[in-house]
Amino acid sequence: MAVLPINIDDILSGGSVEWERLEFKKGWNPLAVLHTTCAFANDINNLGGGYIFIGIEEVDGRPKLPPAGLQVSELDSIQKKLVELGNYLRPDYHPVVEPRLYQGKHILILWCPGGSTRPYKVPKSLQVKGKKKELVIHEYYIRRHSETVIANEKAIGFLYERAN
Repeated sequence: MAVLPINIDDILSGGSVEWERLEFKKGWNPLAVLHTTCAFANDINNLGGGYIFIGIEEVDGRPKLPPAGLQVSELDSIQKKLVELGNYLRPDYHPVVEPRLYQGKHILILWCPGGSTRPYKVPKSLQVKGKKKELVIHEYYIRRHSETVIANEKAIGFLYERAN
């Protein structure tokens, strides 16, 4: 059944901590997930991208178990939103998404391998005007240790060098 090239039990119960390849999110935060997806797709250190675990809280960089989980009703709507968010990346990019039942709770795992058309950039924020969302400033995001950050000019240059 598993499509992800990792052992979920090893990561979640083995004392893993958030680092350049792992991000834990207690709940659904579209903008934070968008920025981290972009950072993993840019894969500045060529580590193979990264994984975002939605429905698992992080405490001091470690996954808090049992997971907080997501409502079953959220799983489909989040996946549909992920399709929309993937189109916000320039160029577009879509992670592999796997819903999973873990310790009796529903979680979503996003595998964001380094993209083949990097570098990627995404909106810094989403501005809502009426019912229509308007994209504003686009930024390049990268991972620095366990943080998703906006790339500086030197890092952007490095991303373009990697792309060549």
